[in-house]
Amino acid sequence: MAEKIVQTAGRDVLGEFAPEFAHFNDDVLFGENWNNQDLDLKTRSLLTVIALMAQGITDSSLKYHIVNAKNHGVTRKEMAAAITHAAFYAGWPKAWAAFNIAKDVYTE
Repeated sequence: MAEKIVQTAGRDVLGEFAPEFAHFNDDVLFGENWNNQDLDLKTRSLLTVIALMAQGITDSSLKYHIVNAKNHGVTRKEMAAAITHAAFYAGWPKAWAAFNIAKDVYTE
């Protein structure tokens, strides 16, 4: 069995202000979805990075998920290839933004 993903960011950051959202974030998105065994964590992490990039999300959540992907075994070469591939479908400027973050993560 793969490692179990446990997330508390929802409750830590929004638990008092938006407890229902915190529950969905921590218990459903991460507790259930991320622990579903149909995809391995490496694949799931890479898909998440590409989905965020495709939407133009370049805040701390993209960096978090690039770090997460690296921690789940996505190599620099795989990350670069995935962002390059997605650039043709999601947009060149979005890829540039993702590369700026990924480059920092993979050189840390």
